Amino acid sequence: MFHPADLNNKFPHSGKKLSMALGMLLVSGYAHSQTVSMDFSNEYNSTSIHAQGDAYFIDKLAELTDGDISITLHTGGSLGFNSSDHFYGVADGVVEIADTLSGTMSGIDSLFLLSSLPFIVEDVEDARRLYEIARPHYEDIFADNNQVLLYASPWPPSGIWSEDEITDQDDLENLKIRTFDRNGTETFRNVGASPVSLSWADVVPQLATGGIEAVLTSAEAGANASFWEHQNYFAGVQYAIPLNMVHMNRDTFESLTEAQQEAVMEAASMTDQHNWETVETRTEENYKTLREHDVVISDPAPDELLIPLNEAAGSVIESWLENTGDVGESILAEFRGSQ
Repeated sequence: MFHPADLNNKFPHSGKKLSMALGMLLVSGYAHSQTVSMDFSNEYNSTSIHAQGDAYFIDKLAELTDGDISITLHTGGSLGFNSSDHFYGVADGVVEIADTLSGTMSGIDSLFLLSSLPFIVEDVEDARRLYEIARPHYEDIFADNNQVLLYASPWPPSGIWSEDEITDQDDLENLKIRTFDRNGTETFRNVGASPVSLSWADVVPQLATGGIEAVLTSAEAGANASFWEHQNYFAGVQYAIPLNMVHMNRDTFESLTEAQQEAVMEAASMTDQHNWETVETRTEENYKTLREHDVVISDPAPDELLIPLNEAAGSVIESWLENTGDVGESILAEFRGSQ
């Protein structure tokens, strides 16, 4: 488990690197512009919707700054970080920017479980509206931890990948299914499954060795990891449209010139728009890929499966509201009032 105390062990020269970078910024601060290099960590592979969104941000920022800000995107966890490591890694400046699955930050604040609350949103439009209502609260949490929220990176809807077809609650009984955060673990435990919360890097190895039998994730994630090598079915239960969030070290941000800071936020706004538009059509594209690899798709999933899952979600939502208090209540009240 990553801890800030381990930062120097993971990156023995990271402190030196950051000091040198800041020194260069101070020396060049008298110039009209300054050249800055940054690292950007992403747990998912280069063809994922998240990595593609991050590449879009990097390209737009390079255009806006005439190449004065150079960002290297490290995909597939190649910097040695999983999403669960990113929050403290960015806060402490070991990596300047990261793309992080929201639910992995629930230990910081339960608000980060909002986007993965089961069966709250019905479509991408709902998910975007919920994010925009909650964004000021997300920004405050990041600000309190030396970070700047840049943009959201939504997933396509989560479903169930499995080796054998799942059509009702009986098929979920004792099923060893990977979940991606506490919400999923509680929901599937409520329907009698045996959920296991795993980071993305551990999913395919566990499928290959039989450690898990099914995976709660999107068609997108499964397609990028070639799940058809281990799984034959995908049930589109529309469980949630969870978010990744892209966040930046505040010290790094504030070391930029005013014009560069404005460019970062402009590129982030453009990427936010791009990502929400991209996710709209992604499931259809993913389903085409799955069919090409003989994956059987059940979408919509049978009521015999959807009804017990929806019933199991009730206590999960109630628990989240207890943990988030007035903030959670106000967000959901505003969201439901806008439907």
